[in-house]
Amino acid sequence: MIPGKNRSALEGRPTKAPRTLMNPHMKSRVSRADGAAVLFAMVFPTLLTWVYFVLLPRWAPGLAQPAYTVGKAIQFLFPLAWVLAVRRQRLAPPPRTTAGVAEGFAFGTVIFAAAVGLYWVWLRPAGVIQGAAAEIETKLHGFGVHGAAAYVALGAFYSIVHSFLEEYFWRWFVFGQLRTIIPWGMAVAVSSAAFMAHHVILLGTYFGWNSPATYVFSLAVAVGGAYWAWLYQRSRSLYGPWVSHLLIDAVIFAVGYDLVRTMFA
Repeated sequence: MIPGKNRSALEGRPTKAPRTLMNPHMKSRVSRADGAAVLFAMVFPTLLTWVYFVLLPRWAPGLAQPAYTVGKAIQFLFPLAWVLAVRRQRLAPPPRTTAGVAEGFAFGTVIFAAAVGLYWVWLRPAGVIQGAAAEIETKLHGFGVHGAAAYVALGAFYSIVHSFLEEYFWRWFVFGQLRTIIPWGMAVAVSSAAFMAHHVILLGTYFGWNSPATYVFSLAVAVGGAYWAWLYQRSRSLYGPWVSHLLIDAVIFAVGYDLVRTMFA
C-alpha cells in the first residue's frame, strides 16, 4: 500500500521528493497543506482519545461509543484520502519481502515474555495495576463484551487488525511524511512522541494521573514507536513492525484478561 509516484520514499529509500516537499537530499519548500496534513494526523488521535475517555463519559456517555467509531474511521481513512484525493498518487501493492519480520518477531517476543514476567512477579502481587480493572470492565461493556469468547474476539481484532492499522497510520503515513520534511532521525522522535501522546490519556484513565505506571508505560510506548519507525526505515516494509506490534498488543490483552476475569465467571 505505497503511493506509486513516491513509493521509494515511503519504503525508506532515498528518492526525489515532490516539489512541495523537502527531504535531506533536496532543499525544496514545504507546502502548508502537507504540513497541515501531517500535523492533523499527529494531533487527531489524541483529541479523539480525550473525547472518548475523558469528555463524553462525563457529559454524554451514550455518545462515547458512536463518537469513538466515527473518530477511528476518520483517523484511518484520512491517509488514504490525502494520498488519493489530495496528492493524487496511486497506491502500489506492498513490497513482497520478509525483511524485518524476524527482527520484529524477536523484539515482540522479548517484550511479551518480559511483560508476562513483570506482571506475575511484581505488578500483580504488588497490586500496582489492579485499580485499572473497574475502568477496563466499563470499556468492555461499552464494546458489548460480556463473556470470555467476546473478549478473545476483541483481543484478536485489536492485536491483528488494529495493530496493522496503527502501523499503516503511524509508520507508513505520519513517519513516512515527516521524513520527507525533516531528517529521518528527527522524524522518528517526533512521530513516536505523537504516537505516545494519546496513550498518555488512555493510561491516565486506567491507572490514574498520579500513578507512576501511567508515565512509565507511556514512555515504553514512545520507545516502542521509535523502534518500529527505525525498523520500518531499515526494512522498507510494515510487516516487521506489524508482527512486533501484534505480539505486544496480544500480551496487553492477556494481562487485561487476568485483571477482569471475574466478570466472566
